[in-house]
Amino acid sequence: MIHISQQQRLLQKLTPQQIQYLKLLQLPTLALEQRIKTELEQNPLLEESEESEEETELAEDEENQTDAPTDGVAEKEKSEEKKDDEFSFEDFLNDEASFSYKGERRDDEERDEMPIAATEALTKKLLDQLQLADLTDTGMLVAEEIIGNIDEDGYLRRDLNLIVQDINLTHKMQLTVAQAEEVLRRVQRLDPVGVGARTLQECLLVQLETLVCDPHIKQIARDIIEKYFDDFTKKHYEQLAKQINVSLDEIRQALDAIAKLNPKPGEGEITTQENYITVDFIVTEEDGDFIIQLNDRHVPPLRINKRYREMMSRRKVAGVNPETKQFLRQKFEAAKWFIASIHQRRETMMKVMRAIVEKQKQFFETGEGLKPMIYKDIAEIIKMDISTISRVVNGKYVQTDYGVHELRYFFSEGISTQGGEDVSNKEVKQKIREIVEAEDPHKPLSDDRIAEILNGQGFNIARRTVAKYRESMMVPVARLRRKI
Repeated sequence: MIHISQQQRLLQKLTPQQIQYLKLLQLPTLALEQRIKTELEQNPLLEESEESEEETELAEDEENQTDAPTDGVAEKEKSEEKKDDEFSFEDFLNDEASFSYKGERRDDEERDEMPIAATEALTKKLLDQLQLADLTDTGMLVAEEIIGNIDEDGYLRRDLNLIVQDINLTHKMQLTVAQAEEVLRRVQRLDPVGVGARTLQECLLVQLETLVCDPHIKQIARDIIEKYFDDFTKKHYEQLAKQINVSLDEIRQALDAIAKLNPKPGEGEITTQENYITVDFIVTEEDGDFIIQLNDRHVPPLRINKRYREMMSRRKVAGVNPETKQFLRQKFEAAKWFIASIHQRRETMMKVMRAIVEKQKQFFETGEGLKPMIYKDIAEIIKMDISTISRVVNGKYVQTDYGVHELRYFFSEGISTQGGEDVSNKEVKQKIREIVEAEDPHKPLSDDRIAEILNGQGFNIARRTVAKYRESMMVPVARLRRKI
């Protein structure tokens, strides 16, 4: 039997405005700029302000003096509005402070971005070179198919047999793998040399052909890569010298020649655009005080269009139809909440950054002495949830007097010293790096020996912890750090 019942439950749900704020909070500066541009396109009531605050206020005063209705008309409009709606927008319309957002800019900053030189994709670069190669129509077809399967590192990851099968099926040809191998050999000699190789070993051998050096040393290098590649990767230098029947000095010269080769020919050069970080905060020290700035130079100033505001305040007079009024209400509320979310984002980010500077004051003063700190420490200071701290920290960067760092850099676990103090594990990692850089390259230090040195410096650390930190810094084991 169907029956109707009532239930009373207590639920916690995020409002759409809270969800919007949280999404904006986790965006870095450049992503926020793109998000604002999208909102400007979607919401006609939101516009980018180019006028100064004084000009805007003067224009609004003139509009109010010219178009202000009489008291009788105003009271009539207000009463009609309350009959039609459960709430009035007059409170919103009178709240001037929340209609705009303008980030702080320094006078010496320009909004125009520096031009970036155009770059040419690897595929296009190789195809352009093919036009000058002496290839038949079939060879050109195979070369284009090979180039289309080269990855960003410059390697041919797809099996050549499958490429030949696809060409034969698609173009009704009788192409052989040997013919494709010949074309691949031609492709591998294009610039950059070695592109299209299937393995690292093949890539290095191709590049060795064009390397200008002593022929004897080049032959030793070829033997090392072609015949004893496994011993080469494991740095068994004495065994290599014995097998090739040469001296260790000749092995060293051959290794120097191999070191000039590019293991990733397709990687190319890092462009300015790829190697540029847009910081979210700028922290400077002046007269013992820290000045924290939120980098808003990429965030355009926003405001709600005053013409639409005027239309909303005189709905009945202007004869606006109900559908238009409803549309304006929705877009007005969306624009107002969007601006409020950006204001709240700025306030929250500044609170988090101030707390980080306060906790890591020694680092911002000297560039050293990073202290152990977790998200919970900052959350307790600013009275916010840990998830909020995580959103602020994720993907954000700060420019300090001692370099640019990701905010997550300031959060780390602690290691106790023999003096009873806790130091950041990042300080310990830096000590390990310094020890490795100062070691004898002929006799690199083992993890046990590094742990002994650190314990002698007052750090309570085990060998397995040294190995863990060394691996996180991409430092190879002692055997692979050994040099001739």
